[in-house]
Order: sequence, then C-alpha cells, then structure tokens
Amino acid sequence: SSIINRISIGKNTTIGAGAVVTKDIPADCVVVGCPARPIKFKS
Repeated sequence: SSIINRISIGKNTTIGAGAVVTKDIPADCVVVGCPARPIKFKS
C-alpha cells in the first residue's frame, strides 16, 4: 500500500494490499484499489 500526501485514516479501517490512498479515509471501512475506494463499511 502507498499513502500519498498528508491524509487522515479513520480508526478501525483496513487498507488492502497494493491500495494507493490519495485522500482521507473514514473510520470503520475497508478500502482497496488504485486509487483506494471504500468497498465495505464495518458495523
């Protein structure tokens, strides 16, 4: 995974292997892809 720039990653968030994070990620979710996108929200 790569994190680009200064961003915020929420608590209890899972970032998939190889994901490229380019913007803030909310809490309680799973993100994957290039660019990283939420695919699932945890409850």
